[in-house]
Amino acid sequence: MKCFYHPDQAMHAPPTFLLRGQPVASPEGPVRAELLTQGLAKAGLVLTAPVESDSPKLRKRLEQIHTPHYLTFLETIYARWQALPNAAEFVAPNIHPCGGGHHYPRHPIGQAGWHLHDMACPLSATSFQGALASAATAEAAAEAVLDGEPVAYALCRPPGHHAGPERAGGFCLLNNSALAATVLRERFAKVAIIDVDLHHGNGTQDIFYARNDVWTGSLHADPSDFYPFFWGGADEEGSDEGVGCNVNLPLPVGSDGEVYLDALAILIDHLQRYEPDAVVVALGLDAHKDDPLAGLNVETEAFIEVGKRLKALSLPMVIVQEGGYPTEHLSANLAAFMQGFNE
Repeated sequence: MKCFYHPDQAMHAPPTFLLRGQPVASPEGPVRAELLTQGLAKAGLVLTAPVESDSPKLRKRLEQIHTPHYLTFLETIYARWQALPNAAEFVAPNIHPCGGGHHYPRHPIGQAGWHLHDMACPLSATSFQGALASAATAEAAAEAVLDGEPVAYALCRPPGHHAGPERAGGFCLLNNSALAATVLRERFAKVAIIDVDLHHGNGTQDIFYARNDVWTGSLHADPSDFYPFFWGGADEEGSDEGVGCNVNLPLPVGSDGEVYLDALAILIDHLQRYEPDAVVVALGLDAHKDDPLAGLNVETEAFIEVGKRLKALSLPMVIVQEGGYPTEHLSANLAAFMQGFNE
């Protein structure tokens, strides 16, 4: 299996984020890449760096999933923010268009509230470069599959599945899984994204909700009680041409590995009925019982079975790293997944 990671991802490294009104150390930082790299090494896998992290081809592909003013915001907001009097070191919103805004603001404070959905995406001077490197990593893995590799893995951080057409959230700035699907669509008529992260992939859902050429499916902790709260219900099935092409399986908070794997079997059944030509796996390892964002109670061994079942799809596949945060188990969780996948 070819595995990819661009080292410029380390350029996005926010030290804190706001949790329950308190600034706390961010679990989404470069140490994640170090631990995940160790997990790959345990599985006998090595990383390759994409040649570029910001090419015209990448920009064109990102414009298919994100709006132009969102990409412009990410690229330019830090300098404009720093020009404000008494501006903080990191870009962070203090107002949001709750209930839906009707006017796109010109002012940096208004734009920060429009595009930064929550307080988990503070932006530094180099955050956009880090996010582009993460996206380029997903792009490289997808291109490897287009070039004939049966499967490729992208070690992406910051993650991406909470990033919608024009918003960041949940540590996510650019939607890497959606980008991988967009690259695969250049050759394959039907692509499926199966998201096994602890959290619902609301950004991915929003990008493809009205489309029938990309199926999206997610199992996750019930948003009635867990982030992202406002998306991820079982009644969200797609709209317009996409009706029936979005499947959500919310699980009770605290569900164990048996419940998680039963839901995975149902989700895979839905995916197979769609009959895709290629698959993107949005791989979250934060369902583990000791993850700092714990909402489920899954043991490391369950990830072996996750790998086995996804491998059994026998379709061209890009595995994109989503969640999974620093603990003594993170490396072992990725190694377990790869063990199952390679058996």
